[in-house]
Amino acid sequence: MRRICVFCGSSPGSRPEYRAATEELGTELARRNIGLVYGGGNVGLTGMIADAVLRAGGEAVGVIPENLMAREDGHNGLTKLHIVRSMHERKALMADLSNAFVALPGGFGTLEEFCEVVTRKQLGLHAKPCGILNVLGYYTPLLAMFDHAVEERFLKPENRALVLTRESPADLLQALEEWRPVRVEKWLDRDTR
Repeated sequence: MRRICVFCGSSPGSRPEYRAATEELGTELARRNIGLVYGGGNVGLTGMIADAVLRAGGEAVGVIPENLMAREDGHNGLTKLHIVRSMHERKALMADLSNAFVALPGGFGTLEEFCEVVTRKQLGLHAKPCGILNVLGYYTPLLAMFDHAVEERFLKPENRALVLTRESPADLLQALEEWRPVRVEKWLDRDTR
């Protein structure tokens, strides 16, 4: 893997463990010579992961829309900062630049971006691994919702397995590196009567 796209909050969250896990992931990316692709901001967990990667001597590539450049205080110390016109352009470029995707704690934007890449993977539009770093069980309710969707037959078990989950950055990166695509022949169940 050359680069991993990380989705995370523009807020630091309420617990110091979120910051610690974010910085640990950034340091581990640099140690493994894996570049960071992220939203380009300089605030919250987004700024923290970029700073951690850069401090450890790694590559940090940001992608930020023009309208967020001032609001999120775009990070000026990155290896490369792409300023794009729209959120759609941002997400497309982040996906193109990355070999895998990771979600750290975050809000609506983090959830939307991560769920979009998982959906695109389910549809066969890419074959890149997707993982969640479940810091302090932050994503446990969402993972339970995914499991509930399987139980209620809105999601196939094979597609549920598309989301890798670990509690430590090193374990998650290892799982992403070891992941191999699994072909799901039919993602829709036509028996809907």
